[in-house]
Amino acid sequence: MTASRFPTRPLAAALLAGAFAALAPSAHAADLDELKEQGFARIAIANEPPYTAVKPDGTVSGAGPDVARAVFGKLGVGDVVASISEYGAMIPGLQAGRFDAITAGLFMRPERCRAVAYSEPILCDAEAFAVKAGNPLNLRTFADVAGNENARIGAPGGGAEERLALGAGVPRERVIVVPDGQSGINMLQDGRIDAYALPVLSIADLLRTANDPNIEQISPISDAPVACDGAAFRRQDEALRDEFDRVLAEMKESGEFAQIIEPYGFSADAAMSTSREQLCAASN
Repeated sequence: MTASRFPTRPLAAALLAGAFAALAPSAHAADLDELKEQGFARIAIANEPPYTAVKPDGTVSGAGPDVARAVFGKLGVGDVVASISEYGAMIPGLQAGRFDAITAGLFMRPERCRAVAYSEPILCDAEAFAVKAGNPLNLRTFADVAGNENARIGAPGGGAEERLALGAGVPRERVIVVPDGQSGINMLQDGRIDAYALPVLSIADLLRTANDPNIEQISPISDAPVACDGAAFRRQDEALRDEFDRVLAEMKESGEFAQIIEPYGFSADAAMSTSREQLCAASN
């Protein structure tokens, strides 16, 4: 899988800008004209290729930021400034006014849809496990992890995978919060966890980078739904979200959307086959 890259300003500057932006009052709605004037939109991301990616020189890319950069650019906002956040801290940070949007693979589900204003779907994926070669504990579902009292699973804090593991009955003490992808692979290699759960494309990217024959991928996980994310905005910023959706729809229609996300391995057809309304009403 190859990925086009659209560099933005160094991450250090992005984090500094995010720190100053945190001082802004959270009640103030983001205004498109103000974003145009300041020249950038502040986005929250993870560091989870191919959804989001931070290069060693600090430039930010990945399918989510690249879509956001293109949409905001067409709205007259010159750039995006990214701050790395854990998934569990993204919505509180958005609500507190530290970001203008979240573009990080934050999958839609009903409780999140009540807290934020999502765009229409952008990136869709199934779930996967990374396990030791041969899958010695035969872990193919979250229920398998729950049913094996010796099995420990790693997952991002506040992410869909942590919720899925706990919902399947895995005890809290056997769900290990992992700060980033490389840490998850290291923990699996060291025997501190027995499975590491992330979306299919994220696990595939990590295994390709690790190039370790002692690790393999199990996917898709049958007791986990296919999920889609969207750009998330504060509830009071629905006017900004609607402008984002308008341009996103134009990009989907023109084929530009597919040109951005498909080199990363995502399916434009999958995102276009569902809607925010359907995903936010889903019971999973």
